[in-house]
Amino acid sequence: MTISQTIVMIGLGSLLIQPVSGKGLLITFLAAFILTILMMITEYLEIKVDFLETIFSGKSVVIIENGKLNMKNLTKLRLSIDRLETRLRQTGIASIEDIKYGTIEVSGQLGYELKDNKKPLTQEDFIKIMSEISKINEMVIKNIIPQSNSDQKNNIFEEVGTKKFEGNKNEP
Repeated sequence: MTISQTIVMIGLGSLLIQPVSGKGLLITFLAAFILTILMMITEYLEIKVDFLETIFSGKSVVIIENGKLNMKNLTKLRLSIDRLETRLRQTGIASIEDIKYGTIEVSGQLGYELKDNKKPLTQEDFIKIMSEISKINEMVIKNIIPQSNSDQKNNIFEEVGTKKFEGNKNEP
């Protein structure tokens, strides 16, 4: 939840207790309506104005760049290397050097992108590799068959045997 949503939820919770005690049901609903409208306006402005989004919601912070720790940002977040390594191990990453970019998101979660040589094989990659292998296989088969036919035509033993018969035919 964003800050504005949290404030409205707490405010609405406090306001809903007032009618239970029997005081001002109309004023309670009016205050709840105003809080809800203010929250909607605040969230709309967060979407439209980047500066307000930074103030109300915050931005993700880069903590790893090209396999190197950004100690300045880790210090700002008060996140120790041991805790970062714990989060990385929980996501299945064995080494900080395997990460291209790593961030701590606004929600507190770890976001990361692996380096190209450490990314797992996707189904799309597998299909591309298999199609390339089948193309290479077809090319090899097409090149072997003509070579084997030409080898039979140019077989020196066959030629020698044929010349014997041809030589014998010319002799009386």
